[in-house]
Amino acid sequence: MEREVDILRELTAPLLAWYDGHSRDLPWRRDVSPYRTWVSEIMLQQTRVAAVLPYFERFMAAFPTVEALSVADTAALLKLWEGLGYYSRARHLQEAARIITERYGGQFPQTYRELTKLPGVGDYTAGAILSIAFGQPVPAVDGNVLRIVSRLTGSSLDVLEGKNRALFRGWMAQVVPTERPGAYNQALMDLGATVCLPSGAPLCEQCPAAAFCAARRQGLQASLPVRGKKAPRRREELTVFVLLRADGAVALRRREDTGLLAQLWEYPNVSGTLDEAQAAAQLAAWGLTPHRWRKRLSARHVFTHILWEMTGYVVETDGAGAPDWLWADEAARRRCAVPSAFEKFTKELKGEE
Repeated sequence: MEREVDILRELTAPLLAWYDGHSRDLPWRRDVSPYRTWVSEIMLQQTRVAAVLPYFERFMAAFPTVEALSVADTAALLKLWEGLGYYSRARHLQEAARIITERYGGQFPQTYRELTKLPGVGDYTAGAILSIAFGQPVPAVDGNVLRIVSRLTGSSLDVLEGKNRALFRGWMAQVVPTERPGAYNQALMDLGATVCLPSGAPLCEQCPAAAFCAARRQGLQASLPVRGKKAPRRREELTVFVLLRADGAVALRRREDTGLLAQLWEYPNVSGTLDEAQAAAQLAAWGLTPHRWRKRLSARHVFTHILWEMTGYVVETDGAGAPDWLWADEAARRRCAVPSAFEKFTKELKGEE
């Protein structure tokens, strides 16, 4: 362990010097606050920076303070989040905002223990807030940092195992500098995002650690970090119905309050892959009469543990449908958050309007 810590400590000075000349210009870095740091880090979970940028700006315009977020209309929040994915993040943000407002008077707690008790705040996010917004020497270890540490030290430990992630975090806790800890953690984020890239394609000649990186010296960039096999995703088949009435309204229904895509709106759908005759029978079971079958299409969406294979029908119809449906006109659709899992169907609908 002493060897790994020594190698990581050697990185500090060249890393900060590299960051001073290569840091990314990001809106949450120009104007730093605990709230902005927190929102940006939650948005960046499993989401690319380029995708987050417009969402962050719109979010800050709509909810400029933690108090504003705490009292926001949840439906409006989810609609603003539409397309960013992993909607539980938005719900956790609001739950945590209410706690911060009610329990802490709108001021962010400044201890690791208190922060990690907030909904949706784990080790990494707490470390980012404490180091960036409060200047505390706390590590922020995410996938980028795990990759850098694995390659730099030549570690063959499986980074998907919790005990190994905890070990890496322990190493980093010993080397985060007391001077500029926020810059240090952000430098690691940028190094992993722009230089020490995944899939065995790092730009080693641009790396401030090139002279003492074990992976580069041993030619192990392609094999590090070690990641054990994940359980295969469960495959589910769905038939999705984009149903249009003569007045332009489209059928939507709200998903359950808990579980996958909780409380979001979706197009009516059933399990399985239905051919046109079976789809017509399903419409009849809903009390609908189809007048024109516009299109059949297919789509897929990959969640963390589930793969949706979808067959879709765009149909002009009339009838009331199920009692829990909303026949949404254009104004209502602007208020209803439909997740990106149904993006292809939404685009098809917009193309027909």
